Amino acid sequence: MKKTIIGALVGGLIIFFWQAASHVAFNLHEPSQMYTASQDTVLNVLTKHLKNEGGYILPRMENEQDMAQAEEFAKKATGKPWARIQYYTDYQISMQDNMIRGLVVDIFLVLLVIYLIKQFKTAKMRDILGLCLVLAILVFTNSPYTQHIWYPVFDLRAELIDLLVSWGLCGIWLGWYLPRRVE
Repeated sequence: MKKTIIGALVGGLIIFFWQAASHVAFNLHEPSQMYTASQDTVLNVLTKHLKNEGGYILPRMENEQDMAQAEEFAKKATGKPWARIQYYTDYQISMQDNMIRGLVVDIFLVLLVIYLIKQFKTAKMRDILGLCLVLAILVFTNSPYTQHIWYPVFDLRAELIDLLVSWGLCGIWLGWYLPRRVE
């Protein structure tokens, strides 16, 4: 049990610190969170016209349109600018709380991976690293990439790098640490 807890804590920290470095030190996600000098104007317009928190796609046709109306809408919108907005009515960021929750989730995920590793008859470095990289690719293709198919994001490459590097490093750690004495 002690080995599992140490493995999960260190693995979770590896993932957590890579995520922090990716966003802060390397700024890989900048393309999806860029600055505009017009931010006050844009926010004022959004606040005036959007009353509810939520995600908005502009332009978007109203619900309950028939197929002919949908086709006409698509023709008019094709080739023109569009936006995907995540709108919040109250800026509340608690960096400390968010970081703690992120670290707890990372540790929990590594615990789940250790559970899977313990199902192996023998746990070898290449198998553990391979499992971690396969999980990274599964998560990437199921979430960021699948969403990108519908609503292109500007940091897709950063998402892939984050998953491969963080889980690759975690896999190296677990592949080195766990096979010595898997409980």
